[in-house]
This record gives sequence, structure tokens and C-alpha cells, in this order.
Amino acid sequence: MMTEFTKGNFSGLDSIFNLLKLSCKDLDTIRKADSLCQVADRIELDFPFNEQSINDQLKKRKISYTEEEKADWEGKNWLESTIINGEKRYFRRAVSNLQLIKDFYHDRSARDTLNAHDRDIIFRKNHTREIIRSSEPDNRPVVPVKMTVNYTLTVNADVVPEGRKIRCWLPYPRADQERQKDVVLLSASAEKYMISPDSAIHSTIYMESEAVKGLPVVFSVKYIYQSSGQYFDPSAIAFLPYRTETELFRKYTAEEPPQINFSDPVRRLADSITGDEKQPYKIVSKIFRWFNRNIPWAGALEYSTMPDIPGYVIRNRRGDCGMQTFLLMSMLRYKGIPVRWQSGWMVPPGAENLHDWCEVYYEGTGWVPVDISYGLQYSADPGMKEFYVTGIDSYRLIVNNGISGRLFPAKRFVRSEPFDFQRGEVEWEGGNLYFDKWDYNMEITYNQ
Repeated sequence: MMTEFTKGNFSGLDSIFNLLKLSCKDLDTIRKADSLCQVADRIELDFPFNEQSINDQLKKRKISYTEEEKADWEGKNWLESTIINGEKRYFRRAVSNLQLIKDFYHDRSARDTLNAHDRDIIFRKNHTREIIRSSEPDNRPVVPVKMTVNYTLTVNADVVPEGRKIRCWLPYPRADQERQKDVVLLSASAEKYMISPDSAIHSTIYMESEAVKGLPVVFSVKYIYQSSGQYFDPSAIAFLPYRTETELFRKYTAEEPPQINFSDPVRRLADSITGDEKQPYKIVSKIFRWFNRNIPWAGALEYSTMPDIPGYVIRNRRGDCGMQTFLLMSMLRYKGIPVRWQSGWMVPPGAENLHDWCEVYYEGTGWVPVDISYGLQYSADPGMKEFYVTGIDSYRLIVNNGISGRLFPAKRFVRSEPFDFQRGEVEWEGGNLYFDKWDYNMEITYNQ
């Protein structure tokens, strides 16, 4: 079965799995086989286009090319494809990613113009400037923003038989964060619900509902919370020697396979960037600058289909916020610098989206936010330019303080997103409901 999966021969996997269930008594083997079938289905959803469809998309975007140029893009995996059931299939974001990559490498002037005039970037720079100006020596969070969020998850009609129970976990703001407080639940679509404890890695609100024939099933939650920015002046950060015997150090410098790993490519890259440098902040800064020069943001495959995200980023020299963060964390932990995952949403007005970042621990200072995919800002002022090396803006929704945690209450079937938790998770007694079976929406009102 694994051989057929590796070759991209997905069409016969379900038949093989059904035969395996009849002949195999080992539950672990059956679970692994079931997982392969689900991953194959997810890969097919990620690669829906044939060559003619991609050619049409290139033409629509007015991307001119010769066959030699197209072959070169495919050879470098800029125009991402794979073989499924003997046919070349293209990634659903292959063309938009190609444009992003081409602009990054070949049209730096366009990037400079974008940064000079883009409304969202101007808003971000003005906001981060205010955070720096408002920051005090004690590094407390500043520039609070209060928001009302209405989050809705809608399960498609008739994907679950009538009368069957649907279990749903929605993202919910953490209540244990210094930068995020005053969380107040206003309403939930279900009369009975469960909010996860602060100890949970993923902050959730859990609800149930019954399927109704011909109708979508809607889960929703409305809440208020306050989020603040934070900035640490690098010149004032204490860099005491790490206490390597502590649980904190051991936990946050360890691998968390498969996505936080010390593979040979990770080790070689980290060493080539940092050289003999030993000071933690300088290591972070060197790696941050390397990302800014070498790794453009690009749309991601679903993480559940990727066996080694850091390796993918190294090979392909691109990645979205989470992919870049996984590689950054792998390199920093390998270099003996404690770092932890943090994620949820970025929520600046008009630009709300899923987002991942991390926090680096400096002995004597504590946890310092780092947003690798936001990168260096275009500014002559060093503090503004390097803001996201030691700072974070106020427009965040913090949901996760780590990866791959257990949901509360526990999920019975494999998750749609096994590492992160931002959109939600849904299942019924017949199995998990993947992202193609439901949709989500976030509406935000900014109260001040």
C-alpha cells in the first residue's frame, strides 16, 4: 500500500484498505492504512488542475513564457505539480505562487513600490512605530485594541446523515497570555458548550448539533477580547547564560517530529548562517535576515500532507508563515535557543487571516515574540526595520501555545490539521469532516 501511495497511485488505495481490514487484525496497521487513504484524498484536493487548466490560468494572469521557461519553472518547482494516477496535476495555488516567487527574485523594484504604497503595510508601520514609542523599560504590552469577534463554521448540507450528532471545535482566545486579556464570551450557537482549560495547547470552544436533511449545520461563537502589542529593545535584552538543567530549556530546545526536527539539511543550513556566533540574539538576527533575503512567502500545501515541512522550505526556498516558523524553530532549537510556537490569527482591519509566529526565550528577559514571515520592515530606522525580530503588533488572536496538542474534549478521529488549530475541527460517528466539507468565516468589530 505504501508503495502505491509513494508512486501517486491513489485510485486503488481504498480497495486495498478494504481488503486489509478483512485480513489484518493489527489495529495500528489498519489506522496507518486509513491515514494513508485520507492523506491521498487530501493531496488530490490540493492538486486539482491538469496542464491545460494551468496554461489557461497563466494566460489569464498575463504571464508570458516559452516552453523552455515553463519547464525551468517546473524543474525548480516554482510551478508546483505532482503525478497522481499517472497524470501530472498542479497545485491549486501553483500560478499565484509562481507570480509571488518571480516577483521576489526578479522584480525587487515592484516589491519596493508595494512597500512604499500598500495601504496595509503603511498601516502596519504606523502601528508598530506607535508600539515602539509607547514601550517602557519593563517591556509590558502596550497599545491595546479591543475587538468583538463573530466566528462561524458552516457544515455543508447532507454530508452527515439526518439526526446524527456533529461534534465541532472552534478557535477561542487564550486567557493565559500577557498580551491578550479581558476575554468575554457573548454568545454561542449551542446551549451547551465546553471551553478548554488554560493548560490546553489549543484554546477551543466545543459544541454539538444534529444534522438536518437538506440544511447546513451552523456553529458560531461571539466574544470580546483585548490584544496588545509588545516590543523589546534589543540593546536592553538581558542575555544571561541558559540554565540548561531546567525543564523549560529541555522542553523548548528539543525536537518535536516531524515538523520541528534537526535533520542534516537543518543543521547544515543553521551552521552556515550563524558560523561561530554564540550570542542568542545575534543568532536569531542572522537567521531572521537570511529568511528575509532568501524565503518568499507563498501559499502552502495542507500541512497534514507534508512529512517534513522544514525540509520542504529548504529545498524549495519558499513557505507560508507556519512553514517558515517550523524551519526557524528547528534551527534555533538545534542551536540551543529555547523557542515555542504561537499561532491563531492576524487581525488588522481588512486583512484578517490565519497566522503563525513564535516566541524566543532569553535568560534574564523571558519570552520575546518573533514573526519571521512578517520580515524586515522597509525603514531606515533600525528599531522599525527589525521590529518583528523582537516585537509583535496588537492585531493578533492567540489561540495556540504549541503544536499537536489534544483537543478538549478529545477528538476521536484524525484531525484535518494535525499540528496547528486555527479554522476549527469537525467530526461525526462516521469519521472526520475535512475542510472540503465545511467553511468558516470571521467578522470583527474594532471597538476602539
